Amino acid sequence: MASGPKVLYEFGPFRVDPDKQVLLRENQPISVTPKTFETLLILIRHSREDLSKDALMNELWPDSFVEEANLKQNIFMLRKALEDTPDDKRYIVTLPGKGYRFVAEVRTVTQEGEDVVIASRSRTQMVVEDSEADPAVALPVLPAAKVGKFNWKYAVAAVAILAVMVLGAVLYLRRRPPAVAGEKDSVVIADFSNTTGDPVFDGTLRQGLAVQLEQTPYLSLISDERIGQTLRQMGQQPGARLTPETAYQLCRRTQSTAVIDGSIAKLGDEYVLGLKAVNCKTGDTLAEEQVRANGKEQVLGAMDKAAAKLREKLGESVRSLQTFDTPLEQATTPSLEALQAYSLGRKVFYEKGNAASLPFLERAVELDPNFALAYRALAAAYQSLDERNLQAVYSRKAYELRDKVSERERFFIEGSYYWMATGELERAVPVYALWQQTYPRDYSLYVHLAGIYVELGDLDKSLDNARESMRLEPNRAYNNEALIIAYINLNRLHEAEAALMQAEQRNLQSEGLLALRYELAFLNGDATRMAQTVSESIGKPGAEDLLLAAQSASEAWYGRLNSALALTRRAMDSAARNGAKELSTRYQAEAALREAEVGNVEQARADASAAVKLAPNRDVLATAALALARAGDTAAAEKLATELDKTYPVDTIVQRYRLPTIRAAIALQRNDPNQAIELLQMASSIELGDEGHLLPVYLRGQAYLMRQDGNRAAQEFEKFAVHRGLVGNFPLGALAGLNLGRAYAFSGNKAKAQAAFQGFLTLWKDADPDIPVLKQVKAEYAMVQ
Repeated sequence: MASGPKVLYEFGPFRVDPDKQVLLRENQPISVTPKTFETLLILIRHSREDLSKDALMNELWPDSFVEEANLKQNIFMLRKALEDTPDDKRYIVTLPGKGYRFVAEVRTVTQEGEDVVIASRSRTQMVVEDSEADPAVALPVLPAAKVGKFNWKYAVAAVAILAVMVLGAVLYLRRRPPAVAGEKDSVVIADFSNTTGDPVFDGTLRQGLAVQLEQTPYLSLISDERIGQTLRQMGQQPGARLTPETAYQLCRRTQSTAVIDGSIAKLGDEYVLGLKAVNCKTGDTLAEEQVRANGKEQVLGAMDKAAAKLREKLGESVRSLQTFDTPLEQATTPSLEALQAYSLGRKVFYEKGNAASLPFLERAVELDPNFALAYRALAAAYQSLDERNLQAVYSRKAYELRDKVSERERFFIEGSYYWMATGELERAVPVYALWQQTYPRDYSLYVHLAGIYVELGDLDKSLDNARESMRLEPNRAYNNEALIIAYINLNRLHEAEAALMQAEQRNLQSEGLLALRYELAFLNGDATRMAQTVSESIGKPGAEDLLLAAQSASEAWYGRLNSALALTRRAMDSAARNGAKELSTRYQAEAALREAEVGNVEQARADASAAVKLAPNRDVLATAALALARAGDTAAAEKLATELDKTYPVDTIVQRYRLPTIRAAIALQRNDPNQAIELLQMASSIELGDEGHLLPVYLRGQAYLMRQDGNRAAQEFEKFAVHRGLVGNFPLGALAGLNLGRAYAFSGNKAKAQAAFQGFLTLWKDADPDIPVLKQVKAEYAMVQ
């Protein structure tokens, strides 16, 4: 017999072949798993219908008991294949607490190619839902009876079958564990109740449980930063103990799903460990687990067993549990004392900042030299303090031990290593891409990517990732900082101000937010707000030196170099008191560069040489080398460039930005503008990166001036106005205006030259009178009158 015409389905750019189990996009196959394909087929055959989760699960796994997480994983993979998101809603719409609906128009296509738009459907689905808290039960539609004599025997049999099915569904629902693994579900971990009398368990077990639960992509933990912020809103101290009652209140305020609290007690020689997950809205117990440990040294192993069973009861699939199952002693440390020091370090960090956390974290690695997680935390702390050398040391140590940690922490360590230790930004990006595939709800990866793209000068991608980090976690200060920076870099100052206002309304506090408030005040010409922000920072470790350095740069912007130098010295002293020796030295190197640019070459050489002796890290070496080159000491600059090249052979910023800039500055000192322009070509693709100072642009403009090519020089210096937000108060931005006047003069545009010179002289109306560049520009201005 001849078979009937083959039926395909089409929607948007996609075609589905049910027989071959193939999904095509514009005739190109899309790779999906068989179960994901089956999920798509069910959805499109019920397009524009509401399908409950249980109806889908019954069709996908008719003879198996599976968790809801399996369905969610298939929906996630399907959306990814279709390049759909819950926000776009082009194809799949989530019905909160119910199920899903396929909303795109589906066409059936015969083998001969005749298109037929589906106008109605011959199949319906009956969905019975008790409440949003219980999954829906999908009942199949019984086939219609043949027309004829009514048979009571068959009717009774049908009713009996239906009753058995309903009873089975009810029993199924009662035995099925509640899932807390939805896209927006999050949990709060309370402090453990410790009745053993041993303080080593205080804080330690909560930290250990957090590390265990962070392994799963299906649970989202409320961060300690947000906990501290919410506790302040509740009128409590950020470090207050999270009793079950406090945790429940916090859970409701953060609109989380559940609280997980734990307990540990001593029973003879044994320890009894208990975990319980409670719905913080209803008070219902979602899951509970209790295990025993034969001795103190077995407690962390017992925690593994209890956490794994709890994860299973909360709805995580067996496959996920098998994949993300790094033992706690391996993921952290077998030493309870080291884990206690680490947990104290994390607690102090959220309460008092990076510097205060260092002694505890250093104690943790002293107790266990193989504690990868503690090394990673040390690297992050030193990075925030701008201690580049120590940051690289600890990043490298964590990287060497990365096989001992969980999957999530491995991504964190590898990404941070390539970004902050070796500087291989191109190798860091793929690590974050894989991290995103495995943990798509992890906001940390997006905020890291935002930072990497800032360094690479890809400002649009930086904004995209900053937005995603904020969508996932808007109550973290660092995420807010990344978003504000992204808006400032793109000159979108109104949006940056709005983002800052929202961060302040959330009562978020950090040194970075304070510095960004100052930067926005500078860009908006608000001197009063600038002064208030600096005043607010005084006496605050970590914030004081940052704001004093920012004020120093602003003073230099207006030509008040003596005041700028005094503020730099204060910033250096403040940073040194805070233990940030390398940051203190970096301030000195930056001061040397601006002194070189205004013609104070002796001061520039002295500060640059002193900085290199005190802390020869990557940033200090690069800035000092450029300052020395601009101050005419090309031999010293070449020596530092060689050292940079040897020490950082694969560092993206060093090789593609810093070294070309330094060598171009040396070429300019040797009156070779053509070589300078050629060298700077290497930096052209990332010249908006690093820290947004536009150094390659500035020197390229100088090279064109040396060639008396006014038009091309003007094109370079005009970029400083175009990227005003990116430049901020970096003093070369002000000097770019002066050089723009010179460029216009060379191009014969006298009116524009006069306007540019006048603009610079107005900016420097209160400048120190003895600055060499000021005397020179006054003479040049007189020549174009």
